[in-house]
Amino acid sequence: QVQLAESGGGLVQAGGSLRLSCAVSLSTFFSAQSLGWYRRAPGNEREFDARISATGTTDYEDAVKGRFTISRDHAKRTLYPHMHGPKPEGTAVYYCNGWPPAEGNWGQGTQVTGSP
Repeated sequence: QVQLAESGGGLVQAGGSLRLSCAVSLSTFFSAQSLGWYRRAPGNEREFDARISATGTTDYEDAVKGRFTISRDHAKRTLYPHMHGPKPEGTAVYYCNGWPPAEGNWGQGTQVTGSP
């Protein structure tokens, strides 16, 4: 079973940027499929933000276009979502998974909190 470990969260100042990461335990899982990045705000279900294919093609949800970039490092088996531009609104927990996501693969996520 694949293990997904999100990290890099914390406080982010207004106008700042934050690079998050998702480490994947299995190379086959990482390299053979598209990977997705998801967000869950308090009281809400997880929402799709972005995805990246095995060859590097990206697709972003309209709400985050222009202020979100996602990349992947095959040697490190790590996904790198990069938040930039406007600060995050409130607090949210971010997750990685395959695309489409599988319920059994969700990790603990990493929390990001915006501050003035």
